[in-house]
Amino acid sequence: MTRHSYLFSATERWLCIGLAACALASLAGAAPGEVSFTRDIAPILAKKCITCHGPEKAKGNYQLHNFETLLKPGASKSASVTPGQPAKSELFRLLTTTDADDRMPQKDDPLPKTQIALIEKWIQQGAKFDGPDAKAHLASLIPRVPHPNPPASYGRPVPVAALAFSPDGKQLAASGYHEVTVWESATGKLLRRVKNMPQKIQALAWHPQGQWLAVGGGSPGQSGEVVLVDATTGEVAKVLATTIDIVMTLAFAPDRSRLAAGGADNAVRVLSVPDGKELRLLQQHADWVLGLAFSPDGKHLASASRDRTARVFNLETGDIEASYMGHEAPVSGVAFTEDGKSVYSCGRDRDVHYWPAKDAKKSGKISGAESELFRVLLAGDHVFSCGADAQVRQHKLDDRSLVRAFTGHGDRVYALAAHPPGKWLASGAHNGEVRVWNWEDGKTVSSFIAMP
Repeated sequence: MTRHSYLFSATERWLCIGLAACALASLAGAAPGEVSFTRDIAPILAKKCITCHGPEKAKGNYQLHNFETLLKPGASKSASVTPGQPAKSELFRLLTTTDADDRMPQKDDPLPKTQIALIEKWIQQGAKFDGPDAKAHLASLIPRVPHPNPPASYGRPVPVAALAFSPDGKQLAASGYHEVTVWESATGKLLRRVKNMPQKIQALAWHPQGQWLAVGGGSPGQSGEVVLVDATTGEVAKVLATTIDIVMTLAFAPDRSRLAAGGADNAVRVLSVPDGKELRLLQQHADWVLGLAFSPDGKHLASASRDRTARVFNLETGDIEASYMGHEAPVSGVAFTEDGKSVYSCGRDRDVHYWPAKDAKKSGKISGAESELFRVLLAGDHVFSCGADAQVRQHKLDDRSLVRAFTGHGDRVYALAAHPPGKWLASGAHNGEVRVWNWEDGKTVSSFIAMP
């Protein structure tokens, strides 16, 4: 997390850990006579165990990211769970042993006695599974707990990590703390506060037809969510996905029926809209997925990752068709050209690179930024980028020449959104400031601090 410390302050990290602990304690205290795996056990395992015993990392050759793998023995060959007999269950033994070298979770405090008692009781009752699918990821089984309300008013602005224009350009959604705020683009007037949202909002995407706003976020290191909000009422219409770590990026497909989501669990999910069915799970990245973009025909998906690569996936097969490794640094933003033949990507190396989607051989780069870049966006005939030097740059797409640098932000610029019909560009900064620009003449349309 230190590589992108701008995403959350130390205070906020401790706050989110406290909130998650309270939620788990509440679940434990509220357990009825019959212990529920999905309600009581899955949240504990998802929080404390999957990092070391998940689909990508299996210490001791043991995995428990879903119920099916949970029951399989690890390297010890001892039964992980023996229904009715906690003492003969290797999982329970490792959670309760006093041997520091064996006790799980490693490099963390032992589980609280209330959680140990829940797991013991669950095994005693037969280690029953009460979910819809034993192969489903534990995170997807955990019931959604209503999120706390955001503060009535903010004592100080929170960083704007995500922005999204409504299809008609009249509204601009901005990330907040346990909420999404919606503003009038032309004036900066607050129109709505969308509540019951994850703690930190890292990604926003407005459905091309305007009826839904997709929200991605979560609590760092604890949980993630992809939520579909009714754009008219501001109410949660559907939780499309839950994950074991925060969701960082979202993108709607051109066909409007799919949404791609990537995050700090290193995975990319392609979900159907509005039912949330998981169409593809892509797990080929070795670190956070920070940027996503569909090709214009919807058949390919480009991704940007902290593992220093940008990749192009074939969505019909799920295979990687191209891997770009020219940045040699974490990659945070990615975008397709309108013809789908080229990809633009940016990252910590301060440059915007462009390369063919077919073979990912470097064609060239756009330099000039004074610090790392967070986003790259293609709109109209222009390439826009923003970064830690508090500037937004506009380059021509045909010859990559600089048109202008938008200045005025007093802090790092994390978020970009475009409304091509109106030739409007929105940018959001660490200090909470949002600016809407006319990219034809470079003039400011509106500017405001995105805090109620």
